[in-house]
Amino acid sequence: MKYKFIMENRKEFRVGKMCEVLHVSRSGYHNYVKRIYIHRENDEIIILEKIKEIHKKSRELYGSPRIYKELRRRGIKINKKRVVRIMQKYGIRAKTRKKFKITTNSNHNNPVAKDLIGQNFKTTESNKIWVSDITYIRTREGWLYLSCILDLYSRMIVGWHIDQRQSSSLVTTAIRNALTQRGDNPGIIFHSDRGSQYASKEVRDLLTVYGIIQSMSRKGNCYDNAVMESFFHTLKTELVRFENFQTREEAKMKIFDYIEIYYNRQRIHSSIDYFTPVEYENNLISRKVA
Repeated sequence: MKYKFIMENRKEFRVGKMCEVLHVSRSGYHNYVKRIYIHRENDEIIILEKIKEIHKKSRELYGSPRIYKELRRRGIKINKKRVVRIMQKYGIRAKTRKKFKITTNSNHNNPVAKDLIGQNFKTTESNKIWVSDITYIRTREGWLYLSCILDLYSRMIVGWHIDQRQSSSLVTTAIRNALTQRGDNPGIIFHSDRGSQYASKEVRDLLTVYGIIQSMSRKGNCYDNAVMESFFHTLKTELVRFENFQTREEAKMKIFDYIEIYYNRQRIHSSIDYFTPVEYENNLISRKVA
C-alpha cells in the first residue's frame, strides 16, 4: 500500500509539472485524458461491430489476418495487433480446422501425360492453366464424389460436377461445365493427378477435341497438384466438417452455395492479394480495357 501511494504521488507530481509547463489546469488535463479514454472506448465498439459483421459474413471462417485485410479494404485504418487484441478480448475466432486425407486411384494401365507445370502455380492470365482433382463427400444416404476445375490465375472454380459415381463422366461433365462458363480456349493446360478417371480415354478424347493440353503430376508427388488439394482442404474444413448431410440433395445444394456464392464471390484469398476470385478477374478485364 505504501509503495502504491508513493507511485501515485510521483505520477501526480509529474502531471503537475507538465501542467505548469503547458499552462493548463490539472482539472483541464484530467478532463482531456478522460475524453481520450471515452473516445477510444467508443472507437473500439465501432471497430468491434465491424469485426463481428465481417466474421458473420465470412460464415465465422475468417481469423484475424483476413479480418484485418477486409477492414483495410473498407478503408478503416487499423493495425494487425489491435485487431488481434479486440478479437481475443471478445472471444471472436475462426472455426477450428481439421486435416483430411485425399485418396487417388492411380493403379491403371492407361497412358499418363507429362507434368507441364512443375509446381509453378503462377500465371499472368486467366484460361492458361486449369487444375483439377476429385474428392469425396459423405452423406447419410451414401457417398458423393466431387470433381472441380480451378483456374490458377484467379483461383476461381470454373467448372465442377458432383455425382454418386466416381467415373470418367464425373470429370468430363466438369470439363464441359468449365467450357460452357469460360468458352473455348485452345491451348489451355489441364493439370491433374494420375487418377484413372483423368487418364481415361473419354477424358483424353474430350480434351483433344477442344485443343486442351493434358498435364499430370509425377507419380507419388502430392505437391504437383497442391493448389487443387488446398481448395479441397478449404472446402472440407470450412464446410463439410461442420455439416451432417442427411441426403445427397442437401449436400449438393450446400456445396453449390459454398462454391458459387461464397468461395468464388465473397471469400478473399491471400494468394491473390486478398481479392475474391471474381474481383481479381474483373481487375484483369479493367486493366486490359485501360
